[in-house]
Amino acid sequence: MNINATIIGQAIAFFFFTWFCMSYVWPPVITALRERQKKIADGLDAADRASRDLELAKEKATQTLREGKEQAAAIIEQANKRANQIVDEAKEQAIIEGVRLKDAAGAEIEQEKNRAKEALRAEVAGLAIAGAEKILGKMVDRKASAELVDKLAAEL
Repeated sequence: MNINATIIGQAIAFFFFTWFCMSYVWPPVITALRERQKKIADGLDAADRASRDLELAKEKATQTLREGKEQAAAIIEQANKRANQIVDEAKEQAIIEGVRLKDAAGAEIEQEKNRAKEALRAEVAGLAIAGAEKILGKMVDRKASAELVDKLAAEL
């Protein structure tokens, strides 16, 4: 192979071109590549953070939903207990009212019985006086007979 001026000129041009590229072209390209690489890495980090945030949000939503269900169940249970308590109180009130009405009816029956006895005593006394008048054939003194009837009624 012959080394002549063309090869030397081409080598000098090649080294000059390499130096020019390394000095003026290569640094902006490397800077652009590094910036692009940094943007891609930042994007991937942001995607990872977003993925973690999404998982945390899902867990939080699940936990909130679970707590809501537990609270709803507790409220329903409390409402059922209160409903049973109200029913029991109503039963007790009904029993008390029934006993009171029964006692009142018993007292009323007793009063009515006493009134009927008094009416019967008065009627029996009147019949006794009428019978005695017929037997004796004369009129008996009303005042004396009233006293007698009262004594008789008290004994009955």
